[in-house]
Amino acid sequence: MGSSRRLALVASILLVVGSVLPWYQVGGDGGLPVIVYRAFDGSGILCFLAGLATLALLALPYAMGDHPSPLDRGVSFAVLAGAAVLGLALWVPNVLADVSGLLPTRSYGFWATVVGAILLARAAFEIHLSPDPR
Repeated sequence: MGSSRRLALVASILLVVGSVLPWYQVGGDGGLPVIVYRAFDGSGILCFLAGLATLALLALPYAMGDHPSPLDRGVSFAVLAGAAVLGLALWVPNVLADVSGLLPTRSYGFWATVVGAILLARAAFEIHLSPDPR
């Protein structure tokens, strides 16, 4: 496994783990209940699915054996990175009324997923630049 695919592996783990952690948290001050949103409460589920699909795409060459797969290209990784970024971009307008819940101390899952999406985009670029393994 090359360094770009290891970067994609780290990115996919960040996407999956970040999706189950809190993405938005408000309240809890002065006896108010805490309101917590996660990726599954909106379009952030695209990030989770992109992370799982990236893990599957990374395992594909090992499952195919000696037969190279046309899916194992930078374009496939770029599509998954685009899906993760789209999930993030569509999720943010839902919480623009009170952005204090997006602080890194309250929404560490959201920020871990942002880092994962950026790393996946970088990995897709590096995989695209690498020579064809065939």
